[in-house]
Amino acid sequence: MASEQIGYRGPTACAAAGITYRQLDYWARTGLVEPSVRPAHGSGTQRLYSFRDVVVLKIVKRFLDTGVSLQNIRTAVRHLSERGFSDLERMTLMSDGATVYECTSPDEVHALLQGGQGVFGIAVGVVWRDVESALSQLHGERVDTGETLVGHNPMDELARRRNKAV
Repeated sequence: MASEQIGYRGPTACAAAGITYRQLDYWARTGLVEPSVRPAHGSGTQRLYSFRDVVVLKIVKRFLDTGVSLQNIRTAVRHLSERGFSDLERMTLMSDGATVYECTSPDEVHALLQGGQGVFGIAVGVVWRDVESALSQLHGERVDTGETLVGHNPMDELARRRNKAV
């Protein structure tokens, strides 16, 4: 089953990303991280987030926890949305607190560290695996039928994508 056919409701996305429902709702309403599977259409409809959306939610949370400004986080989220699905897993995001950088090589990481400022990094692949692990313990939902998927492991679909790309 394609991962685009699986969505995660707000409470599940919150649990996997380590955020509150209030944060999730605010980020969706302000366009920071909107659900790509199904947005809310008025009262009573359920937003559905993709696996990728949940990874981005967890990255946003990590940036906020380290004091990166919302403006810089918005820029980083836009950059992430422009990258391909498989690019995310190999990406490292670094920040000096003012700016967010994508580092694709150890040399780029080293150059940032040489600047002498405090720098922190997020290995997106580690966040990816954390979210996979969390979601494998939670419920997903088939978009076409609404069927609840208990303990769905997004890794199964990711492995199929990787094998197809090779």
